Amino acid sequence: MSASASVRIRWPVVRVGSVAATGETTASRTASAAPSTFAKSSVTPPGACGLTPPGRPPTLLPCEGGKTKALRRVTRSTVVVVGAVVALAIVVMALGADVLAPHPPDEQNFDLIEARPTGAAPFGTDRFGRDVLSRVIHGARVSLYVAVTSIVMAMAVGGTLGMIAGYAGGAWDNAINRVMDIFFSIPGLLLAVGVAAMRGPGVNSAVMAITIVYTPLFVRVMRAPVLAEREKEYIEAVRALGAGKLVVALKHLLPNVVSPFVVQGTVAFSQAILIEASLSYLGLSAQPPIPSWGNMLNEGRTYLETAPWISVFPGIAIMVAVLAFNLIGDGLRDVLDPK
Repeated sequence: MSASASVRIRWPVVRVGSVAATGETTASRTASAAPSTFAKSSVTPPGACGLTPPGRPPTLLPCEGGKTKALRRVTRSTVVVVGAVVALAIVVMALGADVLAPHPPDEQNFDLIEARPTGAAPFGTDRFGRDVLSRVIHGARVSLYVAVTSIVMAMAVGGTLGMIAGYAGGAWDNAINRVMDIFFSIPGLLLAVGVAAMRGPGVNSAVMAITIVYTPLFVRVMRAPVLAEREKEYIEAVRALGAGKLVVALKHLLPNVVSPFVVQGTVAFSQAILIEASLSYLGLSAQPPIPSWGNMLNEGRTYLETAPWISVFPGIAIMVAVLAFNLIGDGLRDVLDPK
């Protein structure tokens, strides 16, 4: 080989500059190229489709149409629709009692004492000549007011305590559970009677009594699913992103445990109507002349042989109201909480 001949040697080229310059690796490029893989992973909770993009506060993105699908399932349930229609009629009757009632509830007509049901008085009259239909319509106000107020208060207090017990655990869980066990050891109706008797007869006493009866139930209903959900991977993912305890509890835990809570609320509502009627019957809730389905039953019990309609129609009203809200609760349970 001559001295003037040039020899070309081809060295292998290693492309590391681009990696060093950009700071990317194969794994990072793969992860950035397929965000949907992480978005659909097992760390997302039911009803969530992924995490917010980088640079934004950590939260989980809900799937579009989740609430719409749940609402569609509810409206397609015959049981829920029937119960809702009847319950809506009772609510309208209570709100529009002044317009719908043919007579004032305390108007007396001594010419029609214990009159049988007729066209002028479809439900008859009581021992003071008062129109039973008008009193049944106005009595719905007391029953619904007591039931709504007491159950909303019980859900608020019980839900808060249940969330604290389930999410915080430890000493908080033990303390709350021990107190709730004390209330659970007393039969519900007996506890309500005792509380109302100590406070004295009245509507507010009935509200307080029913609230105390149902608060322990809502504590248990909230605590159990929170204990199960807090250990799941999507909660760990949200914590790892820096979300605070309050954010985790309200934005991520609560939406995924609220279904059985709402179902129990509708069932408890129907039972609250029944307990209020029992307290009124015993003279511990609304006092005469305020009409209440329970005290109307009590007033008519001595006239069952001569004027049974005085007690029959309030009893039917209680039965229909309890049945309607029970149907709603059973239907919601089948749709929202099939387990």
